Amino acid sequence: MRDIAVVAFSQSICVADAGAVNEVELIMPQLQAVYDQLGLASAQDVDFVCSGSCDYLQGAAFAFVAGVDALGAVPPIRESHVEMDAAWALYESMLKIRMGHADSALIYGFSKSSPGELPIVLSQRLDPYYLAPLWLDIVSLAALQARMLLDRGLVSEREMAEVVVRSRRNAMANPQAQLAGEVSVEALLAEPAFVAPLRRTDCCPVSDGAAAMVIATVEQAQAWGKPYALITGIDHRIENHNPCLRDLTDSVSTRQAAEAAGVAGGAVDIAEIHAPFSHQEILLQRALGLGGDTVINPSGGVLAGNLMMASGLARVGEVFRRIVAGEARRGVAHATSGPCLQHNLVAVLEGV
Repeated sequence: MRDIAVVAFSQSICVADAGAVNEVELIMPQLQAVYDQLGLASAQDVDFVCSGSCDYLQGAAFAFVAGVDALGAVPPIRESHVEMDAAWALYESMLKIRMGHADSALIYGFSKSSPGELPIVLSQRLDPYYLAPLWLDIVSLAALQARMLLDRGLVSEREMAEVVVRSRRNAMANPQAQLAGEVSVEALLAEPAFVAPLRRTDCCPVSDGAAAMVIATVEQAQAWGKPYALITGIDHRIENHNPCLRDLTDSVSTRQAAEAAGVAGGAVDIAEIHAPFSHQEILLQRALGLGGDTVINPSGGVLAGNLMMASGLARVGEVFRRIVAGEARRGVAHATSGPCLQHNLVAVLEGV
């Protein structure tokens, strides 16, 4: 099986409202950044391109096609898209390389979430017969999950607040973060409920932006002559789309993906976990089997800035950055999609 490496990554600053900037204008700077990192001229210099986005955010079928304008209209390229976080575009690109159809791939994810009410917009991705007609928003579903965890004694409100404190503190060293700073557990616990038992600080912010990545075979990475990190394992699993038909206090799919990806095969120095809500970070850390020696979300995670449809890819990118910088030898990246951690992807990255 062909070894695959991450060789370039760029992410925009997470902003609450990008104003008049459109999706193409969000994407292009990140594409140019990864081109510059590798000395490439354009998307023509890679073998395959795959993107991740959500048409519901723009309110039109096949709206993602507009984002392709950022790549250039001609000449034609081999391009694909997933209606998922771009972490799943990474997975598709890896399959393309492992099947021998490409030696390199450009992956990007983007969203402009600010124009609409994101929790309500995402409710339209629920079951179209039973759940979507109820307009059950994503925050309310997460609050239901948090209540179940609290009632069973699996988490406490103080533990949830501690997750937020750590996120904001770590984000102070992340120039792309939207929310950063020193806050106290007591101050967070004194805040009123937003959607009980969740406070606003327990929920990730709405952010506009994009992220891009280039992966390649080790041979191609070496030919480019740039530092890289190996993807030594990757897997994703899905659970029932109806939250009533699964145990919301556990993440079986994350545990299965972690096992298949080989997370337990060595020490994990850092882990970037895609947890849109504070209680989910605690739940996911347990499902991944991470111990106290692992640094969790050194970037601040998505509680510090949530690039919808690109945050999962950014978790892989953050681990890559720290490995090539010599800050870690082995790391785990996690991405999620769907209500209450329905889909979960886990990747293991290692230095060379």
